Amino acid sequence: MTLQISVDATSATAPYEQLREQIAAGARDGALPVGHRLPTVRGLAEDLGLAANTVAKAYRALEADGVIETRGRHGTFIAAAGDAAHRRTALAAADFARTAHRLGLDHAAARAAVEDALRAVYG
Repeated sequence: MTLQISVDATSATAPYEQLREQIAAGARDGALPVGHRLPTVRGLAEDLGLAANTVAKAYRALEADGVIETRGRHGTFIAAAGDAAHRRTALAAADFARTAHRLGLDHAAARAAVEDALRAVYG
């Protein structure tokens, strides 16, 4: 399996974010299955013509999101992110609900705030 990543230098989206988005999408849709070994930071940076710090930043963000895991000298791999993503989303939703309730929003107002935020992000 070959990692197919491309970075558009003319895009308004930062290169590390383009890289993060593409790897996360590949993990979500199964194109990058759990356990798939990713290239080294330096190797991927060289392949894409990016600075190693750019790739490292993307890898750090992906690791923080639970999409990838680093196993020391053994490399970086796609993690079982589905469970981690669902847990983090559930925690964020619970935190939002507590905050909305504490601020005095009723159920309809809280739901409307969520719908507005989802429309802003998902279109």
